[in-house]
Amino acid sequence: MNDTAAPVRNDVIRVGQIEIRYLQESGHGCEMGSFEMTIPPNAMVPPPHSHTDNEEFIYVLSGTLRYTVNGETRDLGPGESMATPRGSVHAFSNPHSETTRALVVNAPDIGAGYFREIAAILDTGGPPDRSRLLATMEKYGLKLAPPVN
Repeated sequence: MNDTAAPVRNDVIRVGQIEIRYLQESGHGCEMGSFEMTIPPNAMVPPPHSHTDNEEFIYVLSGTLRYTVNGETRDLGPGESMATPRGSVHAFSNPHSETTRALVVNAPDIGAGYFREIAAILDTGGPPDRSRLLATMEKYGLKLAPPVN
């Protein structure tokens, strides 16, 4: 066992229809975090956004993921990847017929706490509280992209 790795609970965090399973949280000298993300077909996904403090790397394990970084959109299949530089506007979706699984790496780690907080806001049974969503995003360094006209 690598004693420099931060402990991970290995539980699945459900953010709407999306599942997040953390593999590595930052800590013990490592700032990087990684998680497996499962996106069913046509699942609701986060709107385009950027990270002020984090770079992101996405690697598709199965299915096809539509991924956009700074206006460049690609359909990524198994074994394909895309990087998101800090501050870049990015978004993802799964408009395909098969569930997608992807490995996501953040440097530094955004943390499983972000996804737990967003899940709690979305899991209220009614429309989500937009001001709470935006405040939570801001707390973790995420910024919504301005609407495209």
